[in-house]
Amino acid sequence: MAEASRGAPAPVPCGPPRRAYVDRRNIRGMWALSTSEGGSAYHHGDLRRGLIAAAHELLEAGGVEAVTLREAARHAGVSHNAPYRHFASREALLAALTTEGFQALRRALEEAGSEAGPTGRLEALGRAYLRFADRDRATFRLMFGGVIERAGHPDLAEAAAAAFGALRSVVAEREPSDRAEREALRAWALVHGLAHLVADRQIDAAQAEACLT
Repeated sequence: MAEASRGAPAPVPCGPPRRAYVDRRNIRGMWALSTSEGGSAYHHGDLRRGLIAAAHELLEAGGVEAVTLREAARHAGVSHNAPYRHFASREALLAALTTEGFQALRRALEEAGSEAGPTGRLEALGRAYLRFADRDRATFRLMFGGVIERAGHPDLAEAAAAAFGALRSVVAEREPSDRAEREALRAWALVHGLAHLVADRQIDAAQAEACLT
């Protein structure tokens, strides 16, 4: 797909524009800080969770450059040294945030696959992928932006592989074993390219979904 030049008209959609499906209600819930009865940002034992949630808020507000251990600590309401109990560096915090993004994507794909019939399962996964990118654009860009080297973070590499595995398992239901990997990559290339266009606001999710049918 040719890259649109700066200032050029928006890409021609695969289908007629429709109202985009954007459900942002689950974003804050997915990353929400655990709160105690007293209303503090975290209760004992939830510091790691609170810091990841704070990092997500920073990511949404200012991009990856805004995510630092000091700022995450400030947002979580703890001392600037507290994050080091769980994260040795800023990269470790970003890796944890990215890992949770892939875990959330895998859950979305698996849920979509379980609710669809055999013939519509692959398309359902494609729609779930697009809606994930639309719901949480900042995390989607972090996950696939090359900011964190997966090889240095086994949990991240495992989570990313599991997300792709959810797609591959559905393709394997339709294709011979010797073609399943190739066809899964082909399907991923299509939906991932569309998802990037959605995340970058070049097209809306409904237009992207029309390309899957």
